[in-house]
Amino acid sequence: MITSERQKPVFRFAPSPNGQLHLGHALSALLNRDMAEAWHGRLLLRIEDIDQARCTPDFEAGILRDLDWLGIGWESPVRRQSEHFAEYQAALHALIERGLVYPAFLTRGEVKARVAAYEAAGESWPRDPDGTPHYPANDRERPEVEWRDMLASGRKHAWRLDMRKALALTGELLFWTETGDGRSGEIAAEPEAWGDVILSRSDAPSSYHLSVVVDDALQGVSHVVRGFDLFPTTSVHRLLQVLLDLPQPLYHHHRLVLDAQGRKLSKSEGDSGLAELRARGLSGADIRRLVGL
Repeated sequence: MITSERQKPVFRFAPSPNGQLHLGHALSALLNRDMAEAWHGRLLLRIEDIDQARCTPDFEAGILRDLDWLGIGWESPVRRQSEHFAEYQAALHALIERGLVYPAFLTRGEVKARVAAYEAAGESWPRDPDGTPHYPANDRERPEVEWRDMLASGRKHAWRLDMRKALALTGELLFWTETGDGRSGEIAAEPEAWGDVILSRSDAPSSYHLSVVVDDALQGVSHVVRGFDLFPTTSVHRLLQVLLDLPQPLYHHHRLVLDAQGRKLSKSEGDSGLAELRARGLSGADIRRLVGL
């Protein structure tokens, strides 16, 4: 039986060009390539460059050089998120029209002050899996006439998902299918752990959460292979997929490459940068061995 291009499994490697790729990125890229080949599937490259203040063409060019050096090919064209803001805004407006998001006007400093005052009184403020305090819930209770006036005045704001309304609307437990390292099977999603997540800001037309689920759907991604540090965010992605009536991919969260102190690698760690390792004379085969493949 001949499998059409549309029926083939679709994988994607989706780096952000805000620094150099390191060994952790190499593991993810190689796993995506290896799994795509094993499944006779397709491999896409997506450049997640929404943060235009930090993402640069030079870093993107470095990503392409590193992937070519690793022997990883991908289908053309490359999808750049900065070229698709209209699609993310369309998804956001669909949620706005259903009353599932609200404009949040508190600055980071104001939120920090509220949390500090609350905790100084001996109370515990909820925090997300990354340790960031939840946005104050009472801000979403502003009368509509008030926040519309604030929007009309040009007040800076973010659009946040009303987690309470979103969970009430789904009306059922959310799950995703996981095949990754350590945990597999049907995983219960817990999006409430993240509070009212940001979907858009005045200085960024879309958030990571919103753009990634829209991209995966539009690109027909069937298998999401990424680091275990993103395992908790899948709860938010599953919720958004349900709210936007988007297909659910399979997820595979792989082990992380850690430094000598047991910490996740960072783009600021030059010693693990692929460009630096290439300059030392290492080969793509050496990188496979270094990441345990």
